[in-house]
Amino acid sequence: MPAQKAERQSLRRNLRNRSVRRTTRGAVNAARVAVEETDSAAAATAVRHAISTLDRAVKKGIMHKNTASRSKSRLAVRLNKMGQGGS
Repeated sequence: MPAQKAERQSLRRNLRNRSVRRTTRGAVNAARVAVEETDSAAAATAVRHAISTLDRAVKKGIMHKNTASRSKSRLAVRLNKMGQGGS
């Protein structure tokens, strides 16, 4: 394949994947912030939304499944600690 065509395809893929990556990072960060707050219902909703966006990114091939799994696990651990009132 000519290098010029590969570059065009790469740029197109980058633009398409950028919004998904941005949305995923935003959802994960919002979930982390929500877990730091005291409202457990809002935190649970934010974590569910983050997990959904992580799964979507994996499905589209933008993120590796183990990376997403690790992030989901860490969010769940933080949410569970918050629910217990632990440190």
